[in-house]
Amino acid sequence: MTKQTKFRTIVLLLMILMAALSRLLPHPDNVTPVGAMALFGGAYFSRKYLAFLVPLVAMWLSDLVLNNVIYARLYPDYYDGFTWMGNLWVYASFILIGLIGMRFLQKVNITRVVGASLGASVLFFLVTNFGAWMVDPMYPKTTTGLLAAFGAGIPFFRNTMLGDLVYCGVLFAGFEWAKSQWRVLQLQRAI
Repeated sequence: MTKQTKFRTIVLLLMILMAALSRLLPHPDNVTPVGAMALFGGAYFSRKYLAFLVPLVAMWLSDLVLNNVIYARLYPDYYDGFTWMGNLWVYASFILIGLIGMRFLQKVNITRVVGASLGASVLFFLVTNFGAWMVDPMYPKTTTGLLAAFGAGIPFFRNTMLGDLVYCGVLFAGFEWAKSQWRVLQLQRAI
């Protein structure tokens, strides 16, 4: 790995980590960088394991703080003991969103980023609400129960889209601007 690719990789890693840390700041429900982090990693890391590993680890670390510090204090009846993992359905959607980034953002432009961001929001909605239906005993395991789970997620969908669009704008525009300022970042894809 050359100095140039190391520097670029570090910049990408720090951008994703900063996005994950922004989850710790007060924000409206579901206005988070979750989808954007996965798309960004998928778009810019050419080593596939980094495209998944960096955003997943950043997400997991922010989940550790959220679940064990912030949410544990806000909802003491719900959080009993140390929580090592977040919602597995969220992580599954995160991996699938990374694949969208790899596939559709090989060439980054505003149209592709907006389209991938909207697609990520829809995918997140479908996977996580399907997961809620699968594991939550309040939803009967029928078509009606599945529709009820999707219906319960509708109020959060707008904010998920907003979060994905805003954070995609910040991450992708920020990195593209940085590339225009520092030639060292102008590789086609990071390693």
